[in-house]
Amino acid sequence: MPHKMKNRILFLIFLIVSNFGYSQCAMCKAVVEGGNEPMAEAVNDGITYLMIFPYILVGLLFFALYKYRKKLKMQES
Repeated sequence: MPHKMKNRILFLIFLIVSNFGYSQCAMCKAVVEGGNEPMAEAVNDGITYLMIFPYILVGLLFFALYKYRKKLKMQES
């Protein structure tokens, strides 16, 4: 199977699976819809804190790879 065809099939599978995977827990939904504004803000802050760490880890990984490749280029020269 050609490489482009595999990519298209994987993309379509990802789209289908992501539509089924979209949901939220009942407690979070109840808090946000309940009208308790401070509690809803706390939920949003918690989501933000949880979202920051994967970005930090990925950033550190790319930084480490950058430094490693730079070190290899310096050794080759």
